[in-house]
Amino acid sequence: MGASDDDNPSRTPIIAAVVLVLAAGGGLWYFLSHRAASAVPVPIEQPQASVVPAPAAEPAISHPLPASSDSSGQSLPALNDSDAPLLTALGAVAGPGSVQQFVVPENVIRRVVATVDNLPRQRLPASKRPVLPVSGVFHADGDELHATLDSANFARYRPLIDVLRDLDMQRLVDVYVRYYPLFQSAYQDLGYPNGYFNDRLIEVIDVLLKTPEVTGPVQLVRPNVLYEYADPGLEARPAGQKLLIRIGPENAAVVKAKLMELRADLTAAPVKK
Repeated sequence: MGASDDDNPSRTPIIAAVVLVLAAGGGLWYFLSHRAASAVPVPIEQPQASVVPAPAAEPAISHPLPASSDSSGQSLPALNDSDAPLLTALGAVAGPGSVQQFVVPENVIRRVVATVDNLPRQRLPASKRPVLPVSGVFHADGDELHATLDSANFARYRPLIDVLRDLDMQRLVDVYVRYYPLFQSAYQDLGYPNGYFNDRLIEVIDVLLKTPEVTGPVQLVRPNVLYEYADPGLEARPAGQKLLIRIGPENAAVVKAKLMELRADLTAAPVKK
């Protein structure tokens, strides 16, 4: 469903739009340059002017990185070598057992960045998620035409929610700030050379906090392999909001509370240069 654990990504419209823009820009450049060449003769043996590339634009930052209490002074590893030290740092915050149980141990930063960026979209690629799938099987009451979300599913998320509830968000933010240059690099590699990942993170948190509280049975339909929300308004919501609806109101309340705490820490006093 729009609330399934295995939604497939649907990036075709985005890719098509990018291709069209590039093609249109290239075609316009070709048309203008050839039109100018035919209208104005090129002088013989005219020296070719050197082209100085324009400097990359600095990202417009709305939410500067908060200050960190980390005073270790240790240098950062390369992005491709960051998994082991980052997992160790996360283990010091959440407990090594929790990290081992829930976190995918490869490409952690790239997975976090890709997932954050996709949470406001319609699909959340399962292959990019930084958290391992929860145990158990998704259940719905009813048939393909008339079904409701079985509240027994909510218990599947409880172990992860319990870890989240006990997290010291300020310590988590300290880890994030320390490794932020790597998050920023991964975000730029994702296709945002002038973007600022912390701004995107705040934007996504705000989207998740706007998730509606659904009371009563959640109606489902199953037009294909996966269940979808029967309410078109719910099904059209961002993937992150649909996920919060799926985990149940009590679990969602815990997530929202921690997100508000995280947002407050992330928008605290910026790092002093």
